[in-house]
Amino acid sequence: MFDLDVVTLSRLQFALTALYHFLFVPLTLGLSLLLAIMESVYVMTGRTVWRDAVQFWGILFGINFAMGVATGVTMEFQFGTNWAYYSHYVGDIFGAPLAIEGLMAFFLEATFVGLFFFGWNRLSKVGHLTVTWLVALGANFSALWILIANSWMQYPIGSHFNPQTMRMELSSFGEVFFNPVAQSKFVHTVSAGYVTGAMFVLSISAYYLLHQRQHREIARRSANVAASFGLASALSVVVLGDESGYTAGVNQKMKLAAIEAMWETEKPPASFTLFGVPDLAAETTLYKVEIPWALGLIATRSIDKPVEGIKPLVAHAERRIRNGLHAYEWLVARPDGPNGQIPPELEASFQDLGHALLLKKIRPDIENATDAQFHEAALSTIPDVPVLFWSFRIMVALGFYFIALFGAAFYVASRRRLRENPWLLRLAMFSLPLPWIAAELGWIVAEYGRQPWIIDSVLPTYLGVSNVPANNVLLSLSGFVLFYSALAIVDVALIVKYVRLGPQREPTETPPAPAPVAVA
Repeated sequence: MFDLDVVTLSRLQFALTALYHFLFVPLTLGLSLLLAIMESVYVMTGRTVWRDAVQFWGILFGINFAMGVATGVTMEFQFGTNWAYYSHYVGDIFGAPLAIEGLMAFFLEATFVGLFFFGWNRLSKVGHLTVTWLVALGANFSALWILIANSWMQYPIGSHFNPQTMRMELSSFGEVFFNPVAQSKFVHTVSAGYVTGAMFVLSISAYYLLHQRQHREIARRSANVAASFGLASALSVVVLGDESGYTAGVNQKMKLAAIEAMWETEKPPASFTLFGVPDLAAETTLYKVEIPWALGLIATRSIDKPVEGIKPLVAHAERRIRNGLHAYEWLVARPDGPNGQIPPELEASFQDLGHALLLKKIRPDIENATDAQFHEAALSTIPDVPVLFWSFRIMVALGFYFIALFGAAFYVASRRRLRENPWLLRLAMFSLPLPWIAAELGWIVAEYGRQPWIIDSVLPTYLGVSNVPANNVLLSLSGFVLFYSALAIVDVALIVKYVRLGPQREPTETPPAPAPVAVA
């Protein structure tokens, strides 16, 4: 059973609101770029069927965009309401990319969304196409800055601890921006969004091709674009996901070990566990099916380097806890007063201060911790192994499934035989929810795998919460669940309504001129 304290409730509330919000983010990313591609074809060819396609998919994009805004705004308020100490401790660094996202990306996207819907008869073809591309650009810029902020939580570089203010402060914005975790996470996440948009268009187009004769021309063209775009995006997700694995192998070794359910260090060339059943009691994995060399190539880019397991990483964490305790004791004693500078001999200890703070969850007077409590704190650095193990493997399996599905659709569409393969169309229809499942699993791996840290190796999660009663958080959590569930129902109902209506204007052949009527 969960202990419903303020920490657990605050984590649960943020997790639920983030998962709700991320139902809309990937579709916004994917559909915005597909709209730009389709409208580019319209401008180049002048064929109104492409304009009709853009307007139809644009309605569904607008519904999704509005829901994304409604669910996203509340997330940022939670930093001040539920995570006040987190905001105080790291606000100098974390707040910068969030502010830039709002000023540079979201305002750009939101402004041009209005022009996209109301500018069809007020702008030239090229002018409206420019607006559509700016909407797509704004959506991607928004994702970039959000992921830069999130990646700093995974790998906090470009910052330092100031003992005078007792906060983390920004030392290099360039390092935060060019964080290697941010680079790999951005390309991987937006590619997943492109897959979601492509699957959305392909699935609905498949429905039209199977059941709605009057919309088949738009459906066929939309399916062609979605199949080719989806194939490229699905391949990108797998290839770019490999880079995320490498950055985790360098910066988040415990997360990688938990994903592999790997208790002992894997000797080179390290094998990847394709399938297995983690046994926590025995600290081993049963029924393992392995791919030789694969883990070494992913995590170390080599076949001659070991990949560390959970047990040696726990021992390393315990050493860091003991080392960081020296920094904590200096802060408590403050021999030079509150304005004193960190002694040179303690610089290394301050790198491990966050690890020492793990002891605070066990006892308040951490300078008196016992050996058993040091070990208990070190064990807390292990995330939930079964959750990460299975979430990662289901996500990867879905990634390869998308490649196969889009590959088959691309091949059949290129031969103009989509309607002759109803099995493929039905498979595409039933695959509609799968990209969302894969995306949510990816976030579980990224965020749940970081625990027990809210800022990796800097600030434990339990220390970041606000000093508010647990009942207050439970009340707001209940309200969010009800409100967001209602929004999700409205979103689905609106999308189903407009999908059933379909495009409102179909291109038709020019009718023959009426025969002249004889006048007496």
